[in-house]
Amino acid sequence: MTADRTSRIYSGASPDQVAADLEPLVRFQEEGLSLEEVTDLIEEKLVPHLGRYELPSFHFLFNSAPEAGAEVGAQIAVRHNQGVTNWQVSPGGAVLEEMCCKALCHLFGLSAGSDATIMYCGTYANQQAIYMALDRHAERCGFKLAESGVQGFRDPSSLAVVCSEDVHFSLKHAVRMLGLGESCLVPVANDSNCRIDVHALREKLREMREGEGGRGKREVFCIVATTGTTSTGAVDPVPPIADICEELGAWLHVDGAYGLAYKLVPDWSHLFDGVERADSITWDPHKQMGVPIPSSVLFVRHSADFRRVTLYSSYWNREDAVEPNPGVKSIPTTRPMTVLPLVTSIRHQGLSGVIKRLSAPLNAITKLADYVTDQSDLELCHSPDTGILCFRVIPTDVAATQLDELQTHVYDTLLREGQRPVSISQIGGKTVLRLVAISPLVTAADMIDTVNRAREVAGSQ
Repeated sequence: MTADRTSRIYSGASPDQVAADLEPLVRFQEEGLSLEEVTDLIEEKLVPHLGRYELPSFHFLFNSAPEAGAEVGAQIAVRHNQGVTNWQVSPGGAVLEEMCCKALCHLFGLSAGSDATIMYCGTYANQQAIYMALDRHAERCGFKLAESGVQGFRDPSSLAVVCSEDVHFSLKHAVRMLGLGESCLVPVANDSNCRIDVHALREKLREMREGEGGRGKREVFCIVATTGTTSTGAVDPVPPIADICEELGAWLHVDGAYGLAYKLVPDWSHLFDGVERADSITWDPHKQMGVPIPSSVLFVRHSADFRRVTLYSSYWNREDAVEPNPGVKSIPTTRPMTVLPLVTSIRHQGLSGVIKRLSAPLNAITKLADYVTDQSDLELCHSPDTGILCFRVIPTDVAATQLDELQTHVYDTLLREGQRPVSISQIGGKTVLRLVAISPLVTAADMIDTVNRAREVAGSQ
């Protein structure tokens, strides 16, 4: 099918329609095609169904088109196809990654003893952080987690990771993969602005310590603070959570996959006070930095904590090696040179350009919040901390009991139209519509147009 690509975010086709268009691409045959034929096939069959992140009407999720400097780095990285986890296969790639990680630690104001490693995505970074936290807890209990596993603990069912109720679902993946089960993850209520409620956190920890709520006493080995939840962009108050972790001797992990970049923006940096006290931090440059997917970073406050995942072999990452081998700091033994697009992007823009890029969507969301607040048929569902705004359309002639269904109708309709799709979420048991500003091209006016289209759809039901 041929889609109108002038204003649509994506073709609007159904999964079956997309599959029908793409069938020729997977028709693997004896005879090959010329590069020109392959390119034409891709342009005709696949490209119409790809998301257009470069359009200012794209405020659906966390994707963005590559920044010009990042695109140059990505082209070079693909051309040379470097695996960078080991000096032996890429001296330049391995050293560049190590140097960039140190420079990022400095850029975000982390301590001199901190370090970082490049990851595939925030999900894997969060998983490794929880593993390191559990390994430290095992060490304090007198055994090696790598050797004994979770059965080394006196009562594995008592182990707990405490987090906000809006924590990213990758934390569920983490406790699943570690064999701890989802019951290990203990959510704490949020405050009125969707941040973790510190008073509720202290009360929950007291209950767990005393064995209340029908369970025995719990061992809290990690607390997770989120600096930019993927639901509302809320930034948890890190300093008091860090204080609590110090009191308990618990590992503090900060999931800043979405929000940490905004620490670089002067007017927003105060929201991220205290992240330097975290034992580990997750960050995804492939969100608002405009670098190609995948590009994620895992920071640690103490570089020695990376040894908790280190494995050596006789031929690869040898223990006696003196050259830099980034692969001893994370699990993948093959990883592309994804650090290069991040380096070329920052060097191309300069820090002033990076801050300008990051500021644009934040300022747009702030103006959008003011607009929504002034409309009698709209409900602002939180005060935005970062670049996400959740709202509801609340026409006077629609009963309160029907408002959740109305938001779902608006979401489904805009998604089918393909021009101004919004996402959907839940806040306080209510269904809400959600706008994400990532690209520096997105303006308040663009998002107001989307909000007004949502109002039109709501009125036409």
